[in-house]
Amino acid sequence: MIEFSPLTKTWILDVDGTIVKHNGYLIDGYDTLLGGVKEFFKTIPDEDKIILLTARKEEYLEDLKKFLKENNLRYDYLLTDMPMGERILVNDRKPSGLDMAFAFNKSRDEKLEIEYKINKEL
Repeated sequence: MIEFSPLTKTWILDVDGTIVKHNGYLIDGYDTLLGGVKEFFKTIPDEDKIILLTARKEEYLEDLKKFLKENNLRYDYLLTDMPMGERILVNDRKPSGLDMAFAFNKSRDEKLEIEYKINKEL
């Protein structure tokens, strides 16, 4: 389990293979929510920001937004047409030593399980 500070956070999540079945919208004609996603989203405090990224073209954006709304998955920003390559997050470290960036890789289409707790001493 990872420990985070009590500061407000920005969550950046890929869509396909992370929160929905990879390419399900093309293969099946619809999106399928992966296990653990609703539970994980419920752990994200309301004051935190959520950014979703997808390589999907903008023409699929309205269907994706509808799916997210139907499944009560909130987000603040939804970015389409992202490259299919690696996603690289770079951030600074606070003078106190607190790391300001974390990354998690999960197996495609597997359950979303990220356990964390808030450490008020960080």
